[in-house]
Amino acid sequence: MNKVEEFEGLRPLLFSIAYRILGSVSEAEDAVQETWLRFDGSATRPTSTKAFLSATVTRISIDVLRSARVRREEYVGPWFPEPLLSDPYQDPARAVELADSVSMAALLLLERLSPLERAVFVLREVFAFGFDEVATAVGRSEAACRQLLVRARRHMEAGRPRFEADRRERQELATRFFDALKDGDVGALRNLLAADVQLVGDGGGKAPRLAKAVMGAENVARLLGTVFPWLLRIDVSFELHEVNGQPGAVFRERDGKVLQTLVLDVLDGQIQAIRAVINPDKLGHLGPVGDAWAVDREVRQARRRST
Repeated sequence: MNKVEEFEGLRPLLFSIAYRILGSVSEAEDAVQETWLRFDGSATRPTSTKAFLSATVTRISIDVLRSARVRREEYVGPWFPEPLLSDPYQDPARAVELADSVSMAALLLLERLSPLERAVFVLREVFAFGFDEVATAVGRSEAACRQLLVRARRHMEAGRPRFEADRRERQELATRFFDALKDGDVGALRNLLAADVQLVGDGGGKAPRLAKAVMGAENVARLLGTVFPWLLRIDVSFELHEVNGQPGAVFRERDGKVLQTLVLDVLDGQIQAIRAVINPDKLGHLGPVGDAWAVDREVRQARRRST
C-alpha cells in the first residue's frame, strides 16, 4: 500500500484515540490531519505504521489538551464533550471497552486525569497497546507509564459509570421516555426517572441553558413536561439516535438545523442522568446549526399568547 492507503486504513483508529483524549470531534479531526501532514512529510517509512501514527496522534492530542485545559477552566457553565453519533473505529474484541470509554460519563471522568494519565489510560485500557508502545507514544519510560496507569485507574474506578448492560432494554426505555416527552406526560416521565436524576445542559454561554442542574425526578419531569411540548408546537423535531454510545436524540428546528443533542444514562431500568449539549460550537460537525436563542424567544412568545 502507498502512504495514503495506509493512513486511510488507520484513520478510524487515530480519530478514536484523539477523541477520547480530547473530548472534541473538531480537535480530534485536526489532530488526525496534523498526523497525516507529519507522516506525509517524513522521508523514511516507519517499521510499524500503526505504531508511528498512533504515537504521533497521541503526542499531538496531549499538546492540544494541555492548552485546552485553560479554556475549559474558564468555560461558562458545565462543560461536556462534543457529542459523537458514531465511533468510526470498531474492534469486536474490545467492543465493551470502546463503548464504555466513549460515553459522556466516562469522558467527564477522564477530564479529572492529567493529559499524560489520560493518554496512557486510553492507549492501554481502551485500545490494549503494549506498554512499550505506550511509552514511545507519551515519551516516558515503561515504568513511569505503569505508575501513570495506576493513578489513572484509581481515579476512574472511584467514579466509573455503570450502564444498563442490555442495549435493547436501554433503547426501549429511551423510546418510552421520548414518547412521554413528546406528549408532555409528566407522570410517565416521572416513572422513568431515578429519584436522584440530574438534568444538566451545556450552552457555554452561547445558547439558552439551565441556570443550574435540575435535580430530582419530580423537578426534572415537570420541567421537561412543560418545555418540550412547546418546542414541538413551533415545529422543533427530534430523531432518536445513539449519542456517545448511549440512547439519545438530536433536536432540529423547522428547517432541519441542529439545535441540541440529548443523551440518557440508563441503569436498573431508570434514567439516572440527562445531558443536553446546546453550545453551537459543539454541534457544527452534525450539520448546519440553528439559532437556539431565536427558538427560545419563539417559545416564550407562544406561551405568552396562550395565557
